[in-house]
Amino acid sequence: MKTQRAWHLPSLTTQILIGLVVGVFIGWLRPTWGNSIYFLRDIFLNLIKSIIGPLVFSTLVVGIAGGGDLRKVGRMGVKALIYFEIITTLALFLGLAVVNITKPGVGVPLAGAAGEAVQKIGETHPRTFVETLVHIFPASVVDSLVRGDILQIVAFAVLFAMAVSAIGEKGRPMLVAMESLSQVMFKLTNYVMQFAPFGVAAAMAHTIGTQGPGVLISLGNLIASYYLALILFVVLIFGIIMFVARVPMRQFVRAVREPATIAFATTSSESAMPKAMQAMERLGVPKRIVGFVMPTGYSFNLDGSMIFLAITSVFIVEAAEPVTHQHFGFGQQLTMMLAFVITSKGLAGVPRASILVLLATLSGILPPPVAASGVAIVLGIDAIMDMGRSAMNLIGNCLATAVIARWEGEFDDERAQIFGTPQEAELDLQEGDVAAAEIAQRGE
Repeated sequence: MKTQRAWHLPSLTTQILIGLVVGVFIGWLRPTWGNSIYFLRDIFLNLIKSIIGPLVFSTLVVGIAGGGDLRKVGRMGVKALIYFEIITTLALFLGLAVVNITKPGVGVPLAGAAGEAVQKIGETHPRTFVETLVHIFPASVVDSLVRGDILQIVAFAVLFAMAVSAIGEKGRPMLVAMESLSQVMFKLTNYVMQFAPFGVAAAMAHTIGTQGPGVLISLGNLIASYYLALILFVVLIFGIIMFVARVPMRQFVRAVREPATIAFATTSSESAMPKAMQAMERLGVPKRIVGFVMPTGYSFNLDGSMIFLAITSVFIVEAAEPVTHQHFGFGQQLTMMLAFVITSKGLAGVPRASILVLLATLSGILPPPVAASGVAIVLGIDAIMDMGRSAMNLIGNCLATAVIARWEGEFDDERAQIFGTPQEAELDLQEGDVAAAEIAQRGE
């Protein structure tokens, strides 16, 4: 049974929020301290990265090989890709609508120099369609695990699970081993998450200490436009999707609030992925769907990144208009959005992917020095915008797992209704999931 929590022992969600607030005050009052404690954020992210590969691999193998019907995998993959394409396109057009109303780029002068950071970003390029296909299949799964390349891990895990399932009873020991590994990794996730408040505090202190409150004022219109678009997307698009797919809203919000807070504060949606996967399984999404849809979504379903590309691209072309004397009407903006739809598909595993696609696309539309100058402005506040971008990407992928589960007719409504209750802990204990039962008992 769930016991009454002592006032001096707050839940992990409350601890993370406290860490976030403390980090803001540290960065504001003592900016140098933000740099001094930044190593705590790096430790937290390194611990999380060490978990992701084995967790995704074991969860996906158990979900597919234990499911028995391999045809479901292909059907689920097609449905997921259709859903990803529709939602990311909606994200682009909602961002386009908001930025045309707020017009944050009007009157903003472009910097004269692009800066070293932009030049380094420009040294690489988004992958082509063929390059992306080749990249999906790893030459060495060990190398993929070392680098944390989620898409390659997913591809190998699917093939490996098919092989385990195909050999029948001889593959049973491997399936049992993968089930054991997934339980161990979820337990390890619980341990690592106890360090999350310190990592969150350090990340926020560094961001506020280096960027300073002044950055929120100088480019406040752009930041406000972006966060307005994120809020509208959650309320309108996600709200409609949850209504149509019959996803229990209150339970879903409770499930994603902690992972979303971690993603927001650390500016890394992957840092919250193990916790998010665990939460969605507790919400009633089957293990195989969580294990496939969520990691795949980190390559193809980046709603926050799409909104970011729409708003910042129009911001830059507006700011560049006095220099280029080119006015981008709605037709030209639609063409630019189409370019983003195509180029964004080559983002898997590319560092600074959103900034990279922004620079690569605008360099083909504006004079390269002008495009680089505009991207340099965005880089100055990217840490602030990356918080919302990471949280939105995470929430979008969590919702995608619930939608695909409903589409497959496998969403467990009974489990969703008891999420976070004593009945959930009792059910987890009956099913032998000790790690999930402990979390449910703590009310997290």
